[in-house]
Formats: sequence, C-alpha cells, structure tokens
Amino acid sequence: MSVHCRLSTIVGCQIQFLQLFAARLKLETVSQPYEEILEGATLPRSAPGERHEKILARLHREMAASVNGLAATQLLAPRAQVQVARTTMLCPDLALVTAVSGKLFLAVEIVSRDDHRADTVVKKEIYEQLRVPRLWMVDPRYDNVEIYHSFEFGLQLKGILAGSEVLQEKLVPQFKMSIADVFAP
Repeated sequence: MSVHCRLSTIVGCQIQFLQLFAARLKLETVSQPYEEILEGATLPRSAPGERHEKILARLHREMAASVNGLAATQLLAPRAQVQVARTTMLCPDLALVTAVSGKLFLAVEIVSRDDHRADTVVKKEIYEQLRVPRLWMVDPRYDNVEIYHSFEFGLQLKGILAGSEVLQEKLVPQFKMSIADVFAP
C-alpha cells in the first residue's frame, strides 16, 4: 500500500468519525425550524425545544441499537424527509422503513407544545390514510406515549403508556424502554 493510499484511508476514517460525531451532536442540541409538505402545502414547523431533543436522542439511540442487524429494517436520521405520497413529505421525529421498499412502517412523533395540532391531528390523519402500520405519539406535556396500530378502518389506539410501563414493539423485538427512561430529566 502506498503512502497516498494509507493517507486517504486515514483521512476517510477521520471524515467518517467527524460525520458520526456531528450527527450525534445534532441529536443532543436544539435543532432548527424545518418544513413539511402536506398535500402540496408547505407547513413551517418550529424548532423543537431542548426536552424534545433529549427525548428524541434517547429514543433514537435505543432504536438504533435494537435494529442493528435487522437487514429488512432501516432507521432514518431524526426528522428525515419521508415522501409518503406524491404531494406529501413528512419529517417524523423517528422513522423506521423497510429496507427494500423504503415504506414507512413506524412513525414516532414527539408532540411539540407550541404547535401540537400538526402532530396530533393533521399528521395523524395522514398516517391513518396511508395505513402506516405503527404510530407512536410521544407527549412530553403529560409524559405519556400513545400507541396506534393500523387496521382495516384506520388507526386504532392500543394503549397509553406512562410511568413505569414499558414501551416495546413486536415488529422490533429487541426494543424495550421504560416510559420513565423516555422522559427522564
């Protein structure tokens, strides 16, 4: 191996490290405002607050560890743009998609106290129309998580978890996290 090849490998590794560090840092800091497109209309979203981002970082970290090694499942970056219809692009806080088709099968929305209607009404209706198999509505206002499953007539509330109850998902058997840990200070 030439000096040039060794140097480019080292530089490549350093770049990968810096990209991973930047991604982790982004999860642990307050983010910027962003936009979603709902049936062709732009919906500006406020920058999530510090508590929102801490909850997201915990969930994303646990989910990443849980899907590691599941070839059929891909965890997207926080608030990655997901094209769910020709005129609709959503940015779920956490999204799991099938690796082959990229189809969304778990959307996690952390409810923002400043613009909660977008998550709890508007986007929930879109997820219902799309028949997304799983939806978690994480609500820091009440420290609870609403679990929805898709069925033939839309989304069905399967439970509201709080306190010492455990958040888990049969589609991702390795994922288990207590609600207290989700909302830890």
